[in-house]
Amino acid sequence: MWSGPKGTSTEDRLARAQEAKKALLERFRSAPKPGDPVYEEQQAKLKAVAEARRLREEKRAKQKAEEDARRAEAARLKAEREAEEARNAAEEKARKAAEEAAIMAQLKAEEEEKHAALLAEQKATRDARYAARKAAKKERRRGY
Repeated sequence: MWSGPKGTSTEDRLARAQEAKKALLERFRSAPKPGDPVYEEQQAKLKAVAEARRLREEKRAKQKAEEDARRAEAARLKAEREAEEARNAAEEKARKAAEEAAIMAQLKAEEEEKHAALLAEQKATRDARYAARKAAKKERRRGY
């Protein structure tokens, strides 16, 4: 167990505690009270500090609101720009699809035309062979 500094007794410690209490009480009693010029000056300083803090907080809030508004405006402009780009891309894609469809329709029409011409040529060849056979058969009949 700690014995403490030499020469300290219980009475010494109690006396020191009593002196500390008296000093604290005296300090409290000597503090400025309402109506005292020193007290009023301290209160004015505290009010000025509080007002400065309030103004600083209002300024920060205003700056934050302005920054939020700028960000919102930038986001709106970006969204509009992206929408415009998407619309232009969709228009370009639709235009290309229409061009491809027109080219495909033209190619299909040309192919169908060639097929029809081929069929007509084959029919004409077939009809010519048929007519030649008929004529040959007729010739054979005449010759008898």
